[in-house]
Parts: sequence; structure tokens; C-alpha cells
Amino acid sequence: MAAERLVVVGGDATGMAAASQARRLKGPGELAITAFERGHFTSYSACGIPYWVGGAVDGPDALIARTAEEHRARDIDLRLRTEVTELDLDGGRVRTRDLEDGGKESWTGFDKLVLATGARPIRPRLPGFDAPGVHGVQTLDDGQALLDTLAAAEGRRAVVIGAGYIGVEMAEALINRGYQVTVLEAREQPMSTLDPDMGALVHEAMCGLGIETVRGAAVTEVLTGPAGRACAVATEDARYEADVVVLGMGVRPETTLAAAAGLPLGESGGLLTDLAMRVRGHDNVWAGGDCVEVLDLISGRERHIALGTHANKHGQIIGTNVGGGYATFPGVVGTAVSKVCDLEIARTGLLERQARAAGLRFVTVTIESTSRAGYYPGARPMHVKMLAERRTGRLLGVQIVGREGAGKRVDIAAVALTAGMTVEQMTTLDLGYAPPFSPVWDPVLVAARKATAAVREAGV
Repeated sequence: MAAERLVVVGGDATGMAAASQARRLKGPGELAITAFERGHFTSYSACGIPYWVGGAVDGPDALIARTAEEHRARDIDLRLRTEVTELDLDGGRVRTRDLEDGGKESWTGFDKLVLATGARPIRPRLPGFDAPGVHGVQTLDDGQALLDTLAAAEGRRAVVIGAGYIGVEMAEALINRGYQVTVLEAREQPMSTLDPDMGALVHEAMCGLGIETVRGAAVTEVLTGPAGRACAVATEDARYEADVVVLGMGVRPETTLAAAAGLPLGESGGLLTDLAMRVRGHDNVWAGGDCVEVLDLISGRERHIALGTHANKHGQIIGTNVGGGYATFPGVVGTAVSKVCDLEIARTGLLERQARAAGLRFVTVTIESTSRAGYYPGARPMHVKMLAERRTGRLLGVQIVGREGAGKRVDIAAVALTAGMTVEQMTTLDLGYAPPFSPVWDPVLVAARKATAAVREAGV
């Protein structure tokens, strides 16, 4: 009997994790695996790109978890620089274009299909955004292109458009390379993944680090010089000179192929799947990673959250199911952590606006504590904000902004959210304590105590 044919579209975290897991479960005689990747690299850490650009880590090789040769040695037919241009679901085949061989096109048949097309940087349809010198940062190819621009730039002025995770991380990378950095953010505060009051703490710290951060700055155009390259960024009332422009406005699911094939998409444009990561209504098509929407366990709604942690888990689950096993992905609580220089920024669960949108009644508290016992050398301030459901006291979300030791404390809250704990239950958690690591009452527990009191005061 002929082997089943698996085609994987996308050769990074989800795609190659799925291919590898399926191969562990089924040999080449049972399952023939072909994977297509339009870039030069596979199985790499996109999260490490800002640190490669900033010089903290080597790259790109250091960011690659498994090379194309290693995948091929495991009987996975991995084809780099090959772009999938069409999905023929009824015919069970995909059309591809060889990006190195004059655009040669061909069809490849499949019995099972995995879509791992990732996300693309948001690039507004405004003048100049497609000019040379304007860079999105999503793939290793993007990172290399940015480094090439930095190496050729005559000046040291950088403008980052957007102050989300990528924006602040790229601001740090450019500061570390000796650039004068201006961050333009259209909203009232940087880090829209935080509530505005916590974003204000990030803004204050960024300015203290020498990063000019302009709030309420709606970009209208990227200006170009005589050679057609980006030379400045214009807002409604100002102009900011730039030798390089970096986009940090977030990403959108890359679902162009899926949409053209009529696959179901959610509000954000991400593919909709069941718990087994199978595309809804299609028994032999799976999808995962940055191109899908996932269930938010707190709000009960579908959300697009582009993180490598989810992408790798999705790949393992898809590969298990494709390979004849059974696995599910229950959902997420929305945990993320980042930093800009020595400032650590973390969140999990819902923001205030998300809780309101979900129809939840809640209380909020914010506390200031320290990363270590106050008397221990190196203790640094830390702000923790906590949301709790008004009647039940169920934890809804936590945001943390502070220095060393702040960011990973969000994991305490992530576990509590996943377990459905109340803030009162959290106050009894048996956390590790010693003066070099924490005050007697950890900052997260201090916030939980205050939230418990707020729930009691609010009543029904």
C-alpha cells in the first residue's frame, strides 16, 4: 500500500514540529512528508531576532534549532525557497513556485495538509512604507536584511513605528548598536498589551533609557530621499529624520492562501480550528502557530496571540494527530513577557478593556513592592496590577512592570489563572522565600491580598 502524503506549508516552529512529531510516529513507508518554506532558514527562534540585531547573541546560526539537513536526514523532504501559491483542497494538491529557479511552478499532491504560514508585520497602506530602508522583523531573512541596512547606513538615526513587544525590543537593539532611537506610538501609552496606567510606567522608563518615545503620534508617511530610500517619518504635526525605519506595530495572521481556499477565519483573520488543531469543517487539514486563533480560557473568546510557545505546542499536537495519535490544545491565558534594556514587562490574563468586552464585572488593584527584601542589596521597585472578578474573586489578569526579577513572576499568575483560582486562594500559595529573591510576602501575593480586600468591599 502506498504511503500517505503529508504536505506542510511553512518550515518554522509549528510546521517542522508537526513534521518531526509525525515522523516519530510513522516511518517513511507509512507517511511521506514534504515541507515547503519560502525563506532560507527553518526551525529558528524568531523571538531571538532583536537580540541578534542588538548584538547580544550571534546569528543566524545560533537561532536555528534544527537545520534543513537535519530534517532531511529524518526523511522529511524539506524544500527551502519554495513558496506555496495556491491550495486546491478538492483536488488534494498545492501549487508551488521555486524562488531560486526562475519561478518554476509545479503541483504536489497530499492526503493530509498542515498550514503553518505564520504572521506578517502590519504594514499600513501609506506612502513610503514599502520603500527600501523600512523593515518588518518577522523572519531570519528580515533580520539579515535589517542588519545589511544598518551596515550600509551613513547616519545613526532610527525610527521605530509602534511600541508593542517588537517595537520596544527593537528600540533596545538599536540603542545597543549606538543608534539615536525615536519610537512613535499612535496610542496614549506604549505597550498596548498593558493597561494605560501600566504602559505609562514603560513610557517613563523608556525615556529614562534615552529612547525618545512620542505618544499620540499617528504616522502619515515615510519620506524618501533622491535614491528612493527612507529618510524620515512624518506624523500629522512633525517630521523625524531616519537612516533606518523599523516596524513595530504588531502582526496579523498570514492567511492569504487559506482565505482564497475558503477556509474559516475568525475576527482577527486567523484560521479557526478545533481542539485537535484541525481546521473546522476539514478532516484532513490542520493549522497552528501564528496563523490561527486560539481559545482564551478566561474570556471564552477566540484570540490571535502570536508566540513561539504556542506555535511549538501546536506543532507537537498536530504531528501527534497526523501520526495516528490523539492530542488537544485546550487554550491559553495570554501570558507574555518582554524587556527594554533593564525594564521587564509582563502580563497574563485579561486587560481592563478585554474584561469589559467579555461582559465581566471586576475590581482592580495596583501595588508597589520590591524584587527582594527591602534591606537586601539590589532590591528594585516593582509594580503589580491585578484584576479579579467582582462577585467570585476569580483572578482575571495580572500585569507586572519592574527591573530584575519582575518578569518571570507572571508565571505564578499564569498557573493560578489556568487553575481557575480566586485571589483569596492565591494568598495561601506556598512560594519560595529568601531575602535575595523576594520579600516575605511576594509582590504577586501582596497584590492578591489587596485584591481580596477589594472584592470583599465591592460585595455583589
